[in-house]
Amino acid sequence: MTEDVRTHADRSRATLAVIQRMEAALGANSNDMAAHFHEDFLWRGNCGCGVKRGITEFRRNWQLPLRAAFTDRIYETEKFLADGDWAACFGRIEATHSGPFMGIPATGRRVTIPYMDFWRVEDGRIKDNPVSVDLAFVLLQLGRDVFTGEGWETFDRGEKTPPHPFDIPE
Repeated sequence: MTEDVRTHADRSRATLAVIQRMEAALGANSNDMAAHFHEDFLWRGNCGCGVKRGITEFRRNWQLPLRAAFTDRIYETEKFLADGDWAACFGRIEATHSGPFMGIPATGRRVTIPYMDFWRVEDGRIKDNPVSVDLAFVLLQLGRDVFTGEGWETFDRGEKTPPHPFDIPE
């Protein structure tokens, strides 16, 4: 093993340790995000989630509304990956819909919130955090089908025929 490979592997392990500490803190409902995130970090969510600049926006516009909408949260990370200063995971949150969420009042239903997270760590704290949360699936569990029955799962179930380009044979 060359020194470069060892250094990269060590950096990957250190990055993963930062992320796992942060995830444990979130799971314990910690409010000390400064221990895990740079003050000016960037949280980049998919459509419906928004972009949060800094810890204050992240807490005010994502973390606290999520906690208000979904209680009794259990975080279940299926897999972590690390590559140098970057780490990623996919998993889900199991939670009870206890407060308003995207215009839907509390239902008391247990829901699954699938997500994928990517983090870049700088100086031992998270600096950049692209995120994808499957809000369409969450909304479906709460009775709102954002695809109004036109989701491509209908192809998988054989309910509809998928379209094909005219110039490409099946």
